[in-house]
Formats: sequence, C-alpha cells, structure tokens
Amino acid sequence: MSSPEPDTRTLIHRRQIFCEAYERDDGLWDLEASLSDTKTYPIPNRDRGTIEAGDPIHGMWLRLTVDHAFEIRDVAVRMEKTPFAICPAIEPDYAGLVGVRIGPGWNRQVRHLFGGTRGCTHIAEMLGRLGTVAMQAMYGRRRSGKPVDNTKKPWVIDGCHAWAADGPVVEREFPDWYTGKGS
Repeated sequence: MSSPEPDTRTLIHRRQIFCEAYERDDGLWDLEASLSDTKTYPIPNRDRGTIEAGDPIHGMWLRLTVDHAFEIRDVAVRMEKTPFAICPAIEPDYAGLVGVRIGPGWNRQVRHLFGGTRGCTHIAEMLGRLGTVAMQAMYGRRRSGKPVDNTKKPWVIDGCHAWAADGPVVEREFPDWYTGKGS
C-alpha cells in the first residue's frame, strides 16, 4: 500500500532519537540513546535566552550498562540542552535503575520509578526504546549458534503478528511451540 502524497507543508519541529547497542569485551553491554528536539524558527526562552532555529531545545544522552541477564549494572544520563536550567538536576536520580532487569513490564517499571515529577519524559522515552534495543541486540546475539532450549517457551512467541504461535515464523523457527494447523 503506497502513501498518498502530502499537501504542501512546512517543517516546524523535528525529534531525532538514535539508539545503539555495544557488546563490550568484559561481557557486559552498553545501550545508548540520544534525543534531539529542534524547531525551524527561533523561540524565546527565559532560562537560555533565544533558542535559535536548529539549536536543540532538548539535547540528551543516556547509557545503560547491562549484563547477560538484562540486569542494569550502571546508568549515565547527560542533559546538555534543556529548556529549563533545573532539568539536569534529575540526572543523578536515574542511578535508581541499577539492579533493575529489562524484560516484561519494563515500560511499566520505568513509569513507576520515574513517572511524573520523579523524572523526565524525554529520558523515559529513551529508556522505553532501549528496552527494545536490548532485546534486538542481545537476544539475537545470545541465540546465534546456540542450541534452542525446547523446554521453555521463547518469550518472542505471541509478542507480535509475525511471532504468532500459529503462524509460519513460529512453525519454521520454533516448531515445538507451533500451535497452527497440523500441530
């Protein structure tokens, strides 16, 4: 299905989020995210003066260091550009993630720990994405070349349309857990 051509339009706001995962030599993983919000026009700001077009309103960076069991071992947060001078004061609070495990319920746990005035919505958005990045990077890397443990249902099954227990991907990749016709 092709997308229709948009009407004439003018870019006003751009949010860019970049995420990367690094496998470290010591067996740990570094999961990093950066977020940048820019406008195409200058905006007045009481804490920073005029924020010029293209200069980030939000310029933030986050790193989670995790072990093979997805447990967070270290956290680094840096808020380089913020609309308010007070924003970076919350950075140290994210050390509260040390010891937390990325897995089912990750986004709910992030909201519980850092929702509302206990955190920053932009850091929370990056944390949510890093949960997915962890699974994408670490699960595939851990699985490659290793025999599949057929005694435990793989967590990916029924996680999305492609991984439906009765679908062709599960039939091919995890036949012991396939529930479709002929199972």
